[in-house]
Amino acid sequence: MARKNALIAVCLVSFPMIPLALDVAAQLEVGDLIFIRVTARPFLEVSAATGCWSNHVGIVVDTSGAEPIIAESTFPLSRYTSLRRFVGRSEAARFAVYRLVGGALESRHAHIRRAAGRRIGVLYDTGFNLRSSRQFCSRFVREVLAEAVGVEIGRVQTFDELYARQPQARLAFWRLWFFGRIPWARETVTPASLLDSARVRLVLEAR
Repeated sequence: MARKNALIAVCLVSFPMIPLALDVAAQLEVGDLIFIRVTARPFLEVSAATGCWSNHVGIVVDTSGAEPIIAESTFPLSRYTSLRRFVGRSEAARFAVYRLVGGALESRHAHIRRAAGRRIGVLYDTGFNLRSSRQFCSRFVREVLAEAVGVEIGRVQTFDELYARQPQARLAFWRLWFFGRIPWARETVTPASLLDSARVRLVLEAR
């Protein structure tokens, strides 16, 4: 717990204010997923490859303090991030909040926090491999909900299946990213597939 509190404290220090509706924090619940659009080149290429505006996602793990805390897998290590800092990384501060359909999760809040905490400090997987020992954002939140709530969201797909759905996607970047050989049979899960899941519903959106 001391380690968690120290990490949260670091997240809340010296972060510039960004435009954020005052009632957003009050509407968030533990277990909510927050989707954003990061402008770093690899993430923009993820958006292009999946046909989705969002390319990064985190999960709300605490709403008891001054502002909600998000757990996320990001480079170089998975970590806790304040809501303002998380949304502040998104293009034009755009974000969308999704919640599991039909379920009040009050009885599972502690489970969600523990499941996320077990995945904090894990190296980021730049290969987006669902079977690796590292983490990436959509895998992180998918596994937290699966462990804590018993609900799997999103769709496991191979790179080949992703390209079949978006054949107009540019491959030049990914050939360079994977040193000339795209691992077409590799399984992954994307922010787009989580966002499109029938198991979640839109709660609020700012764009």
